[in-house]
Amino acid sequence: MKEILEAILAGDTGSDEFAELRIPETYQGITVHKDEATMFDGMASRDKDPRQSLHLDDVPVPDLGPGEALVAVMASAINYNTVWTSIFEPVSTFSFLSRYAKISPLAARHNLPYHVVGSDLAGVVLRTGPGVHVWRPGDEVVAHCLSVELEAHDGHNDTMLDPEQRIWGFETNFGGLAQLALVKSNQLMPKPDHLTWEEAACPGLVNSTAYRQLVSRNGAGMKQGDVVLIWGASGGLGSYATQFALNGGATPVCVVSSPDKAEMCRRMGAELIIDRSEKTGDGYRFWKDETTQDPKEWQRLGKRIRELTGGDDADIVFEHPGRETFGASVYVARRGGTIVTCASTSGYHHEFDNRYLWMNLKRIIGSHFANYREAWQANALISRGKIHPTLSGVYALDDTGQAAYDVHRNLHQGKVGVLCLSPSEGLGVRNDEMRARHIEAINRFRNV
Repeated sequence: MKEILEAILAGDTGSDEFAELRIPETYQGITVHKDEATMFDGMASRDKDPRQSLHLDDVPVPDLGPGEALVAVMASAINYNTVWTSIFEPVSTFSFLSRYAKISPLAARHNLPYHVVGSDLAGVVLRTGPGVHVWRPGDEVVAHCLSVELEAHDGHNDTMLDPEQRIWGFETNFGGLAQLALVKSNQLMPKPDHLTWEEAACPGLVNSTAYRQLVSRNGAGMKQGDVVLIWGASGGLGSYATQFALNGGATPVCVVSSPDKAEMCRRMGAELIIDRSEKTGDGYRFWKDETTQDPKEWQRLGKRIRELTGGDDADIVFEHPGRETFGASVYVARRGGTIVTCASTSGYHHEFDNRYLWMNLKRIIGSHFANYREAWQANALISRGKIHPTLSGVYALDDTGQAAYDVHRNLHQGKVGVLCLSPSEGLGVRNDEMRARHIEAINRFRNV
């Protein structure tokens, strides 16, 4: 790996030189092990510890197939799907790998007794397989996480509807929390050249997910003037939704769980903030107990939104916590409004009062990641300096278990990055003029 890293750090190595670099037989990657898939059985989700299940292993470099690329990973990031993988919920991801293996001999490579995880990367292309013409060795790239076969007709209008679409590094193997990663070439996008490796790695999954969910016509189709209620507005997903709302002429109402997270939203430029922490904020408790919700708390939240907005209800509710908040989300959306949902990090089984949906003509839209076009558009907004990465912490590759633990326990703000091949933070900036504008914007947010 030393030769590869030296070529990347030099910053001026040509495509032919990269193509001649020796690829090692093994690389280091963060894995879960199939024989440990039952290690947390009987435990509550909150008590399951990713530090026990995530391992740093030496694994063989996979064979490169048609339409694929092998990428040297300088940095990656933690997404909630890595937490799910590490605690084997809602199912072990080895069930995804075995199911994928059945569709083709190429896919069968993914069915292994270990799973290299991670659904983000920023790095450099080392090799491309047959049929790849757009990308060349030496290209600096980021990757979105949609792995799709595109052999079924259903996927050709919107690849997210393809029956064989999967999330790379979660439902496929050879993910981005590693020194090397295997991706389909149509996952690749240009690395924003004003960002460091760790900054560039962190938006891929969450930025694209937020773009489709909130901005795209496949999601809520946000327009200027919309009031958007954003749950977890300082987190990995919500922080991008907040920026899209501000950038697109909408009014975000940011829901957070602490004063520190409220301050992060203010630094991004948001003005309307609901702190739902019990000690310092409004302390909303939407469930009386495990089985009973409290509609009076829904009403109290709706009243607070109207107080902040001058009498307006939310046109769009950006919903991802799931079970804990979904009943409230349906209630507080305006008549004819939209609840757009993904993830369900607090639970998948949602309960709501259907009268507030049906009698008030509201819509619930399910949204899952993004197609290539949406991911490319979301990445272009970052490249143009319109949307900024919300990186709050960076860990070494061998500390990935701790990084995933912090996300699992909601101890983070924004996105948590992981250095893979990059020896330190701050490397990879190629456009100093754009970088200066980026730093100016970040500092302006910090001084709000």
